[in-house]
Amino acid sequence: MLWLVVGLAATVGNAAAQAPTKVKIKSKPVVTTVYIVRHAEKDSTSNPADPTLSALGQVRAQALRQLLVRRQPAALFTTNTTRTRATLAPLAEALKVEPQEYDPRRGRDLADRILKEYPGKTVVIVGHSNTVLSLIDDFGLVPPVDEIGENDYEYLFTVRLAEGTMPTVDMRGYGAERPRASAKTKAAPAAMIPAAPVK
Repeated sequence: MLWLVVGLAATVGNAAAQAPTKVKIKSKPVVTTVYIVRHAEKDSTSNPADPTLSALGQVRAQALRQLLVRRQPAALFTTNTTRTRATLAPLAEALKVEPQEYDPRRGRDLADRILKEYPGKTVVIVGHSNTVLSLIDDFGLVPPVDEIGENDYEYLFTVRLAEGTMPTVDMRGYGAERPRASAKTKAAPAAMIPAAPVK
C-alpha cells in the first residue's frame, strides 16, 4: 500500500512539473504614425492661383520619397492643388498608392478618418504653410513651432498615436534646408493659426 501512495505522489509531481506555466506577455500598443509636411517649393513664375513646383521643389519631393518610401505608408493624403499633388507624386509612384484628396478646412474629419481606418499604419499628409500646424492640433497635439514662414519648406512632422498613451509629435528637417534668421518654437493656440487661403 505504501508503494502505491509513493508511486501516486511521484506521478502527480511529474505531471505538475510538465504542466506548461502561463506567462503573461505584454502586447505592444498599436501605434499609428502620421507624417505631415508642407508642399515643396513653388514655382513663382507659374500660375499664381495654382502654382507648380520649382526645380528645387521637385528635388525636395524626391527627398521626401527617399525618406518615407521605406516606411511603407498605407495611405497618402493631399489637398486639391498642383503643388501638393506634385510633392506627393514621387512617393505615390514608388509605393503604387493613389493619393486621396482632403479638404484642408476639415482637418478634424481627416484626423478622425485616419484613426478609424488606419490604426497601426503609417500615413502621409501634404498640406500648406497655414494648415500643417492646425492638422497637428487636430490630432490633439500642440505644434512644436508657432508658424511656418513663406520660405519654410523643410519641416517634417511625425505624429505618433497609441491607445492608452499620450500622443507625441516630433519635428525634423528633410531635403535642402534654408537658413533662417530666427526659429520660433513656442506653439501658438490653434485659434491663432490662419484658416485660409492655403499657401
